[in-house]
Amino acid sequence: MLDSQSVLIYHTIHRVSLSLIQDRYSWCRMEIFKSDSHMVIMGDAVKALAHEIPEASVDLIFVDPPYNIGKNFNGRKDKWESESSYLQWCYCWLDLCIRKLKSTGTLYLMAATQNMPYLDIYLRDKVTILSRIIWHYDSSGVQAKRLFGSLYEPLLFCVKDRRKYTFNGSDILVEAKTGAKRKLIDYRKSTPARYNCRKVPGNVWNFPRVRYRMDEYENHPTQKPVALLERIIRASSNPGDTILDPFAGTFTSSFVAKRLGRKSIGIETDEEYVKIGLRRLGILSHYKGEPLHRELRSYQKKSPANQQLSMAFEGK
Repeated sequence: MLDSQSVLIYHTIHRVSLSLIQDRYSWCRMEIFKSDSHMVIMGDAVKALAHEIPEASVDLIFVDPPYNIGKNFNGRKDKWESESSYLQWCYCWLDLCIRKLKSTGTLYLMAATQNMPYLDIYLRDKVTILSRIIWHYDSSGVQAKRLFGSLYEPLLFCVKDRRKYTFNGSDILVEAKTGAKRKLIDYRKSTPARYNCRKVPGNVWNFPRVRYRMDEYENHPTQKPVALLERIIRASSNPGDTILDPFAGTFTSSFVAKRLGRKSIGIETDEEYVKIGLRRLGILSHYKGEPLHRELRSYQKKSPANQQLSMAFEGK
């Protein structure tokens, strides 16, 4: 147990750290776009969480932060000065997220494999971690040659109160191969019966990553699949609940929330990604006079010669 002086020192350091982190992102302007049930906040996640989201107001938070591995986000590199400065930043917004959750709320956290152990340990005294989930996916085009290549990303499934939280297991059932495929009989029961054909998923989830030619693809280096967010939102929220994503990216969490009849709040610093969210949620059709539409992919674009040919054909 910490004595009162140690607690005071801890809270003082935490306030100073929050102030320093907010100062680092003071250049980020804050702009808010709203529809009836959805909000897009363009600005820094820490500042938005601290000042724009009411305490204990959110039912489900999905967090997919920058991983500190050097990804290029529209010209900005995802790389901190040191591992410790990155983790301190993570601890800051994690504390804010927990404050914004209702007493019955749920938090899903994604992170790089090398960082998740630190975040896992940090959260253990603040929330209850019910499941440690592996999102397994197919290999990328670049194959590792001198080590075992990474084919998964970890998630934590956390709740504020382990005795009272939302979990709609019947809404996310998957095939149980023992009963559905192998049709085995459970002879341990008083009356032998076939094993169930459907079950709640285990903690290894197989979803393909979003590829360039997929319909759901948006121009973002770490877009998460709709199927992944559908499972999370169906399982851990109910229609009318509020879903928060502090690092919204392409706003897939908000997009799925809208489709499933939930409310959403998405926070994003990058203006180009905010435009994707405004379009996907139908909040705006134009932004600063520019029509918002999906960027054509290379295979959808016509060469000048083909465009002229197509125009000539359409004119007949």
